[in-house]
Amino acid sequence: MKAMLHDVSRCTGCMQCVETCSLENGLVQKGADARFKTGDLSAERFTTLKRTREGRYVRQQCLHCLDPSCAAACPVGALTRREEGQVVYDATRCIGCRYCMLACPAHVIRYQWETPMPFVQKCDLCCDREGGPACAEACPSDVSIHGERDELLKIAHERIRANPEKYEQKVWGEYDMGGTGVMFISDTPLDALWPESLGNRSIPSITWPIANKTPFLALGVAGFLTGASWLIERRNRLAEEQTEDDRAQTAAEENQPWH
Repeated sequence: MKAMLHDVSRCTGCMQCVETCSLENGLVQKGADARFKTGDLSAERFTTLKRTREGRYVRQQCLHCLDPSCAAACPVGALTRREEGQVVYDATRCIGCRYCMLACPAHVIRYQWETPMPFVQKCDLCCDREGGPACAEACPSDVSIHGERDELLKIAHERIRANPEKYEQKVWGEYDMGGTGVMFISDTPLDALWPESLGNRSIPSITWPIANKTPFLALGVAGFLTGASWLIERRNRLAEEQTEDDRAQTAAEENQPWH
């Protein structure tokens, strides 16, 4: 499967990746030099750079999870994971529920709030572009490498072994959240800019056992409520019948002649 590896130690913060992504996807930038500024992701910015406390620049974009929670949460299949590994969005299926935004652990999915006919927006890893992601191709410092995930992991671990004093002893995204298609190695900790740790399990693997039982739980609750409603209605009906009998007996007694 296809993936991308970022070496944070090589990034100079030139923003060439952000500019290239903007041009490749025809995104509108507010302000003449907006694409050259660090900032948050938006419907007009699919990739960006965030600065760490140590002064390093870390790419933020869709992580293309191996078991994507956005796709699991989408009720209409607007988000799917291709066999090549890219998590892609089909606007023709989207109903605008935005469950994907709530489900994404990296909070990278954005919505066109200012558009009359809004859609979800996110990086698709240039899935239909010959040559792979434009951002990786444009990087002048070889920060990003695109290729087969297994090969990229070999490269990542080889760099870490060759320079153990330089790199943190971890490949972010190798196992986190069940594994991601966009991975990082770094000479400084990335935990502050990485999604909150869920261990090595993906969100769908955690939530599916519960979601799988939901229909049965719902049927059980519905059965209980139906039974309770029947019992309450029967009790009320018996009480009304008893009241009517009491009234009839009282009326009969009142109508009896005095002796």
